[in-house]
Amino acid sequence: MKEFHKINMLYDFYGSLLTEKQQRFIELYYADDLSLGEIAEQFGVTRQAVHDTLKRAEQTLVHYEGKLGLVDKFNGEAKSLKNILVLLHEYQEGSNAEGLVQARELLQSMLLNRQDVE
Repeated sequence: MKEFHKINMLYDFYGSLLTEKQQRFIELYYADDLSLGEIAEQFGVTRQAVHDTLKRAEQTLVHYEGKLGLVDKFNGEAKSLKNILVLLHEYQEGSNAEGLVQARELLQSMLLNRQDVE
């Protein structure tokens, strides 16, 4: 996963756990594509301060993912859903007679995994 995309995904899941300043810097840098200098000027701080704040925020996001794994779980479920669509399409085309059964098994597995969490 590209670093830019990775940070955006982590921010979507864990951004509210960052400080307000970290949230704002992440948004300006990653979503609004502002440079370190532009952010520094806007907040009256040095480029180094912006860089340090961004790095701490990124490390915090990675730490939360390491502990909770929500992004990995989300990506795994998305992959399973794509597989289910392929199986259903193959079944509908007649190229996979077991596609419906396999899709059902994948869905049941996903639901069982969710019940373990709840």
